[in-house]
Amino acid sequence: MSKAFVKENGHEPEDAEAADAPLPPGGKNYITPAGFARLKAELAQLVEVERPEVVKTVAWAAALGDRSENADYIYGKRRLREIDRRVRFLIKRLEAAEVVNSSGRDTDQVFFGATVKVRSQSAERQVTIVGVDEVDPAHGPRLVDVADREGADQGARGRHRHGARPGGDEELEILEVRYP
Repeated sequence: MSKAFVKENGHEPEDAEAADAPLPPGGKNYITPAGFARLKAELAQLVEVERPEVVKTVAWAAALGDRSENADYIYGKRRLREIDRRVRFLIKRLEAAEVVNSSGRDTDQVFFGATVKVRSQSAERQVTIVGVDEVDPAHGPRLVDVADREGADQGARGRHRHGARPGGDEELEILEVRYP
């Protein structure tokens, strides 16, 4: 029998986890308590709700007989692979996570977890410094802290810092620093 009839998906890499946001070499996976809770909730949703539903659909579709043209079976198996890949990824990230609780800090220095109001030549904006697993453009601008927390560039209010941007470096003035 030809492999074309056996393999359900020939153009998806086996180790698709490598495509997910990798940690920097030797870097730690810093994460805020809220980010850690979101990852745990996503894992629970996948394992306890979505995966069992897809397994039921695949089992039902498999019981119908011919699987070669059974869309519920084919797409259900594909969705199971996607769910399992994401579950493995989340488990690895949660195991490697180092939760940093910055709430209640009373300082004008910038540390992980801070919400910082900055002014550049072009605009004034607010950013939150988070880990790589928490970057979500839908929830507002966030900066990823991939540096060692102790050696990170820390600045006080009113000081100027350089920010790396795709269009080149930009000078930023720190106006306000808040911690949740």
